[in-house]
Parts: sequence; structure tokens; C-alpha cells
Amino acid sequence: MDQELKDKIQTLLDQHRVMTVATLRPDGWPQATTVGYVNEGLTLYFLCGLDSQKAANIARDDRVSLTIDHDAPQVMEITGLSMAARAQPVTDRAEAEKVLKMLPDKYPPQASLPGPMPTPDQVRIFRVMPTVISVLDYSKGFGHTDLVTC
Repeated sequence: MDQELKDKIQTLLDQHRVMTVATLRPDGWPQATTVGYVNEGLTLYFLCGLDSQKAANIARDDRVSLTIDHDAPQVMEITGLSMAARAQPVTDRAEAEKVLKMLPDKYPPQASLPGPMPTPDQVRIFRVMPTVISVLDYSKGFGHTDLVTC
């Protein structure tokens, strides 16, 4: 991957904080859900409930697809990412605590939170490692994408 494209991916990851992640349900239907995320380079992290359908789906099949984008005022300003990736549960407590400390930094200061941040024992944290990234940039032409294999 060339440096210009890597910088574009990194910028898009850093500019956003919400993604749609799709997992595979036991009946074969995809399940797409919106989650907050943080990233460290191209590695993404998100959390969900311990007994969530997402967590059960990933435990059975770690392949996920995701999108990161935003609503652009003009069609030719659309940019975003879509990825094929593998999601693995974070089991190392130090890594889990680091991720939980990164999450509030992704949001502007909050007047108040409804409660304390969860602990690693109260949530399931997933590390998402992309295998293929599609970089969408309509400024280069309608529907233009650059495909990157990681």
C-alpha cells in the first residue's frame, strides 16, 4: 500500500468514531449493527455486551465486514471505508484497559455520563484487523474506490 493511500485511510479512521459492523448470524443472515470504535493505526476496537448477538456471531465466525462514513452535503464529496476483517476478542487485561481509556478521548468532553465506564469484565472488547480495505472517494470520480490488501 502506498503512503498516500495509507494516510487517507488513517485520516478517515481518525476523523470518525462510529462504524457499521456486519457479522453472520447462526441462520446465515448477515446482522449489521452500529458501534462506536477507536483505532490504533489500522487496528480498530469496539465493545459490546457480554451476551450480545454480535459477540455470539463473532465467537462462531470471526469474519466481519464494516463501513465507516458520514453524510456528505454533495454527492461528489462522499468518502468512506469498507473493510473485510477478522475480529478477535481482547483477552489481555492491559490491552482491554488501554482500549477503555481510549474511548472517551474519541468524543468531545461530556457534561456528564450516565455512569462510570465499564470494566473489562463487564463488556466484550474486540480487536478488528482488516484484510481488505476499500477506500471510497467520489472526488476522484463517481463511485471511485481504491482496493488495498493488508
